[in-house]
Amino acid sequence: MASPGSSFWSFGSEDGSGDPENPGTARAWCQVAQKFTGGIGNKLCALLYGDAEKPAESTGNVPPRAAAARKVACTCDQKPCNCPKANVNYAFLHSTDLLPACDGERPTLTFLQDVMDILLQYVVKSFDRSTKVIDFHYPNELLQEYNWELADQPQNLEEILVHCQTTLKYAIKTGGAISNMYAMLIARFKMFPEVKEKGMAAVPRLIAFTSEHSHFSLKKGAAALGIGTDSVILIKCDERGKMIPSDLERRILEAKQKGYVPFLVSATAGTTVYGAFDPLLAVADICKKYKIWMHVDAAWGGGLLMSRKHKWKLSGVERARRKADEVLEHLSALVKQGTQARGNVWSVLCDTQARGNVQSVLCVRQTYHVQRTHRCGDGRVFPAELVEKRANSVTWNPHKMMGVPLQCSAFLVREEGLMQSCNQMHASYLFQQDKHYDLSYDTGDKALQCGRHVDVFKLWLMWRAKGTTGFEAHIDKCLELAEYLYNIIKNREGYEMVFDGKPQHTNVCFWYIPPSLRTLEDNEERMSRLSKVAPVIKARMMEYGTTMVSYQPLGDKVNFFRMVISNPAATHQDIDFLIEEIERLGQDL
Repeated sequence: MASPGSSFWSFGSEDGSGDPENPGTARAWCQVAQKFTGGIGNKLCALLYGDAEKPAESTGNVPPRAAAARKVACTCDQKPCNCPKANVNYAFLHSTDLLPACDGERPTLTFLQDVMDILLQYVVKSFDRSTKVIDFHYPNELLQEYNWELADQPQNLEEILVHCQTTLKYAIKTGGAISNMYAMLIARFKMFPEVKEKGMAAVPRLIAFTSEHSHFSLKKGAAALGIGTDSVILIKCDERGKMIPSDLERRILEAKQKGYVPFLVSATAGTTVYGAFDPLLAVADICKKYKIWMHVDAAWGGGLLMSRKHKWKLSGVERARRKADEVLEHLSALVKQGTQARGNVWSVLCDTQARGNVQSVLCVRQTYHVQRTHRCGDGRVFPAELVEKRANSVTWNPHKMMGVPLQCSAFLVREEGLMQSCNQMHASYLFQQDKHYDLSYDTGDKALQCGRHVDVFKLWLMWRAKGTTGFEAHIDKCLELAEYLYNIIKNREGYEMVFDGKPQHTNVCFWYIPPSLRTLEDNEERMSRLSKVAPVIKARMMEYGTTMVSYQPLGDKVNFFRMVISNPAATHQDIDFLIEEIERLGQDL
């Protein structure tokens, strides 16, 4: 949000205040930046410090290639410049002049350094709250302003750099559908393994169940798998957007009476609009009763497992079935350390929440080999028998709430080997069985895709950088900001909440009521006029470039704002600015 009076240097402060001239802050950033290789760190220092205060390069042995990179990446302002970079003229160079072209090392290093300069300038600028969130142009304006045609001949590198700047200029500065399809695929295979060879003609009519507030990917998956969208039954939700268990059981019995076969229930942990968490324990009991695969779509809400304060909302993914005093000692070490468990067990990322004499234990599957124990970081063993598994599969998208770069989506399956059996095709020309290393590392035959990015590396690297405590602080900060917004507007003139009570997630849903509508009776005319308010304010936000807030209708509720907070760099001042900006842009409607 482009709130005035704050800047990059106020990152992490609650009131948005900060001293942009603070040399200690800048120097700390430069010490971090120095750890980058190839001179990139010094470039970032120059942007953060200003050239006059740029620290000297660290001394020591420098590999020849790194030294060459630094030499090429000139930042001097001498005229004329005699450094190697001055001899590179992009107007006469094309991609074919870069490596592996003969004599391509100098232009390649220079070009890549200039690309990095563009990216680093964009990164620093994106933290400046005085800049626009979006430099909005209508599509026809962009089409007229730039030449987007693809030609037979390549453009020169000078033009390519301009395209890089243009792309970033018009980017929006804001913060697993296939995983849910995997759940349907594997649940179907588990119940009818013959479907893999014989297809849907060999199985009865299958029925899946999910809430009316669930993600559209369930129906899309049913269409892709030949199950059909009519075979996805939407279960009623309460006023907070949570699935109603009694309606789920009623619809299951109806399907069975018609001769259909219920094969999957997909509960949601963090719905897209309301951020609601379905009652997972009650859903799990129903699935166990009727022997139905229970899937939990925690794409949006799964990140709350990182927070000791909020992870109880996912209770039901797994729960302890012995008295609390038998498990607390074993859990405490796991909770504090975030230790990975080994085998067909679960790594506990949370403490417990008392429910009578039973503790709800929230866990996440981490590894693959079968064992019967949890092993704590201090060597103590936590018996797997203490845990009763509830969900058969879980979708978790770290690229959402946890801020991992796109794409990073996890699909977690309780039964080892089931995904492999469902998807493998024994392609011996790719997945040879006589390799000299452990074949369990060949995961390609488990998935529908063959060649893929190692998306989990991004999560691993960020986890190493932030630690479990860093993710916890991230989650807690975002939830706190959402509560701050809710507390301000719940009783503020001109605002109405879409549902009563504090939101479960960072989704804050509300209507802004312009002065012209505040005295009208709550009737069809008022609703019709109110439905036009959010779209107009959103359009004005985009044109001014000050902030971006989503809106949508849902059921019988007309267009309302849905503010979702997933960036822990936001502050209370940003929230205050958002409210003031909505009022400024909507007061004349």
